[in-house]
Amino acid sequence: MGQTLVEKIISSHAGKQVKAGELVITNVDVCAVQDGTGPLTVQEFKKLGKDKLNNPKRTILFIDHASPSPKKELSNMHTTLREFAKEYGAVLSEVGSGVCHQRLVENFVNPCEILVGADSHTCTSGALGAFATGMGSTDVAVAMALGKTWLKVPQTFKIVVNGKFRPGICSKDLMLHLIGMIGADGATYKSLEFTGETIDNMSMAERFTLANMAVEAGAKCGLFIADEKTHKYLEERGRGDKFKSIKPDEDAIYERIIEIDASEIDYTVSCPHTVDNTKLAKDLHDVKVDQVYVGTCTNGRIEDMRTVAKILKGRKVHEGVRMLICPASREIYKQALKEGLLDIFIDANAVILPPGCGPCVGIHAGILADGEVCLTTQNRNFQGRLGNTKGFIYLSSPYVAACSAIKGYICETL
Repeated sequence: MGQTLVEKIISSHAGKQVKAGELVITNVDVCAVQDGTGPLTVQEFKKLGKDKLNNPKRTILFIDHASPSPKKELSNMHTTLREFAKEYGAVLSEVGSGVCHQRLVENFVNPCEILVGADSHTCTSGALGAFATGMGSTDVAVAMALGKTWLKVPQTFKIVVNGKFRPGICSKDLMLHLIGMIGADGATYKSLEFTGETIDNMSMAERFTLANMAVEAGAKCGLFIADEKTHKYLEERGRGDKFKSIKPDEDAIYERIIEIDASEIDYTVSCPHTVDNTKLAKDLHDVKVDQVYVGTCTNGRIEDMRTVAKILKGRKVHEGVRMLICPASREIYKQALKEGLLDIFIDANAVILPPGCGPCVGIHAGILADGEVCLTTQNRNFQGRLGNTKGFIYLSSPYVAACSAIKGYICETL
């Protein structure tokens, strides 16, 4: 019987051929936590009575969610991670280094590996052809100690995308369209396996966006076949020798196959307060925005920065609109600086934030006032996500975000 991509990757780590629905114990290659979940993971790890990590060089602690810290309680949590990294030899990603999910694909994860992280958007690394999934702090603590975890092999939805996007349309529009189609719980504990000519032609940045938001449909992971674009991405980061590709069998069994024509995708926006509450940008011109936020692990990459800069160049952000721009990592920040993009943002009256999660989780650097509207390129618009339950969050692509920042209302053109 043929295997899907997720079945093959897990089989290679479980020491046997596995199938969907089976409970297995599998080896883990990389473990990751961030400053919100990390302190609890550290606490649970110490309860296990282990005096060392299974693989300290591939155990990474990220300080990114409150970076830099806005209050003493969070500063104390950061100290906990720093002291643990020093004591056990784990890798520490400090303030300003960037969002964990972007840093993981830049520096730590390779195709066909298994990554478990104490953060739901760990699935971002699936774009490299790795089985990457979020778990609870206790589960990650056990993986850090033993180098193993247990899980149920997920069923797979095959997402087949063919055709060519219209100008300005990008993978964010595609993903919001897909979630609007199947629902925020439409793929609960499934593996989303992306394929088709549109996927083949996508940049790695576009693939990262799709994989990142797989969990917003309830999925366990979002997977791509590692190809030459993956290989090139790894080579650029000194990991070309880590390239490996596993492909699903032609007779693999899928629970569901969803076919999408890319040419029919329009500028799509998620409206408050759920990601699957999608509408077309052209139908939301009556929604005025108070804040526009470009960044996060979803759309904070250099390609996103370039898209926004192209629209903002020579223009000003609309009076009364705050525009926040946050590169997802130090590498992206430096590249944007080198290309002159930061000058364009500053001249347009946008505010540039240090690499990290920024206001996405509602801790600092962009909390909404009562009744305010924020259009953002992040992945979630749950009530209270930007730090105020009386705020309203809309999700869009960087293209729509930039146009809206100039116009002062949600729009898809200038």
